Amino acid sequence: MTRSRSNAWPLSGFQPSVEAIAGYRPELVVVADDATGIVAQLGRLSIPTLVEPPAGDLGGVYAQLSQLGQATGHSAQAASAVSNLRDHVRSILASVPSTNHPLSVYHELDQTYYSATTHTFIGQVYKQLGLRDIADSAPGSNPYPQLSSEYIISADPDLIVLADTVCCSQNLVTVKARPGWSAIVAVRNGAVVPVEDEIASEWGPRIAQFMRAVVNGLKALHSSGT
Repeated sequence: MTRSRSNAWPLSGFQPSVEAIAGYRPELVVVADDATGIVAQLGRLSIPTLVEPPAGDLGGVYAQLSQLGQATGHSAQAASAVSNLRDHVRSILASVPSTNHPLSVYHELDQTYYSATTHTFIGQVYKQLGLRDIADSAPGSNPYPQLSSEYIISADPDLIVLADTVCCSQNLVTVKARPGWSAIVAVRNGAVVPVEDEIASEWGPRIAQFMRAVVNGLKALHSSGT
């Protein structure tokens, strides 16, 4: 993006303004959706726009990286980034310790127990790692359900992944202090994996860091004999 002399126009990712965007004289605009018709509006101003919705799985990540590379004139660099990421993912998947039965995981988005099912990108990553997502059995059809403390305790996950370590300062100590949570097998075994919020919510190249953190948690659990 090339910025104009003036930077007084406020930008919003939720309510995009064509005037605000055009004021920065961008060479390319990337949007997650076209719900407001922003693509056509920018098109009338001859501003190229690329629609890249949230990736649904790792295949979507690879495709979007390639598309972004092509759109920005960096196809070779994007191809290299995709190849490296594929190699990292293959290596990580190959390092997952074997178990007699699928281990269960609770992915925590915040302290009010919002989670993610396998109908989300992060849920698909857990599926690739051979984990059973406890949010899949929650009532309703929301891909990001709000679970209850009682539901999580009853589900008794083998692994807990915290994606609220930065925003909410959550860790094994704070989780263990929650009423009833010390009885959860993951908490008893110390199988609580803290991940930086951004790394746990992005579907770019750093997804390999997230996967590695989860697998390291599985390895620690495996080495403890659990």
